[in-house]
Amino acid sequence: MSAALVLTIGGLTTVGIYLITARSLSRIILGFSLISHAAVLGLLTAGGSPGPAPIVSGEAVTANPVPQALALTAIVISFGLSLFLLALAGRQHTLTGDDLVEDDIEDRAIAGLPQGENR
Repeated sequence: MSAALVLTIGGLTTVGIYLITARSLSRIILGFSLISHAAVLGLLTAGGSPGPAPIVSGEAVTANPVPQALALTAIVISFGLSLFLLALAGRQHTLTGDDLVEDDIEDRAIAGLPQGENR
């Protein structure tokens, strides 16, 4: 794995985590998208260099299909998560007119209770 791929994966992950900690749902969606891209790129680079083509060379050596299958699974999961977050953002925009995540008053009330009373 080259240093450029390591820096790219690290940069995508760092920016993605930074965006996830924001209060805007549009930034959270972009953050999860960047982290999913970093995961797919990491899985594909973990597969190593491609092997020779099995039909052209006549050899029985083939590339490992597991990283490719995991990358496809990660793509499907990130697509589903993106659609769910977009639905949340659309609902939030319909209800409040913006995409900011507000503080939950009930969570603060529960957090303020003594340890044994929050059941």
